[in-house]
Amino acid sequence: MSQKVRLRRLRYNKIVRDLVEDTHLRPQDLIYPIFVCEGSNIKKEINSMPGQFQVSIDNLSSICNRLLDLNVKSVILFGVPDKKDGEGKVAQDENGIVQRAVQEIKKINSDILVIVDLCHCQYTTHGHCGTIENGDVDNDKTVTNLGLQAISLAKAGADVIAPSDMMDGRVNHLRTVLDKNNFEKLPIFSYSVKYASAFYGPFRDAAENSPQSGDRKSYQMNYKNSIEALREAETDINEGADALIIKPAMSYLDIIYRVKSKFNIPVIAYNVSGEYSMVKSATEKKWIDKNIILEILTSMKRAGANAIITYHAIEIADYLNNN
Repeated sequence: MSQKVRLRRLRYNKIVRDLVEDTHLRPQDLIYPIFVCEGSNIKKEINSMPGQFQVSIDNLSSICNRLLDLNVKSVILFGVPDKKDGEGKVAQDENGIVQRAVQEIKKINSDILVIVDLCHCQYTTHGHCGTIENGDVDNDKTVTNLGLQAISLAKAGADVIAPSDMMDGRVNHLRTVLDKNNFEKLPIFSYSVKYASAFYGPFRDAAENSPQSGDRKSYQMNYKNSIEALREAETDINEGADALIIKPAMSYLDIIYRVKSKFNIPVIAYNVSGEYSMVKSATEKKWIDKNIILEILTSMKRAGANAIITYHAIEIADYLNNN
């Protein structure tokens, strides 16, 4: 059979395959989430997330050094405090768990990019992402408190503020208060598109932030919607967001693609806990090959993500460095 066009010609030789790749996954594209708890010498495995832990501040050194050895240069911090209150004001404490964790990491190596998740769900007694008024999260009171939390974390030395609350107008408020307090150089990586998703189940075990009543559907997005995601992204961009986080990722590659195609702004995919736990459990039982992790993360890059927040960061970076 004579055929001028044969796409397989670019596939026979591995060097040629490597030459024509159009999507690349590097260790420095990965952001590793860390759950920091009170106490000392604590490394408590999260039952629903095999291989992931709540760790005390004195264990951060070994984690960070391991990440740097693998060329993973970014972390995102989540606090697991021992005290909570109705409005999450404990998150504003200059001696709070995340504030101290930021300071410790900067002592270990100032070159590590420290992103801090900005939300109140880990810090409120009721588990919601803000202040409850009349049975619902009050948007504007929550935004005010988020601003105070942001300033506290900025003063502690955070490199990036990442609001995940999904309150309206919070990026505008955060940009205003950060600028007024001489943090105009501090970027905001906004969780612009965060769906009300069942994929977050294991995270709620890790962060100990399950709502005591109700759900988060009045402020997180309906997973059946996509046009709304573009409105959320555009709003945050106009309010001053420097990069957008989309969460979850694996079932929302279409959203990553649409946002990246429409807006000229960095996009970060959050490969969330439920996605991690499903794959981790299946690979441990040898139902699927571990290479599926690489395939999933590459699909997020192919969809348009510049970077990926993932619990797989250590094992995938180790693989990439050795292959």
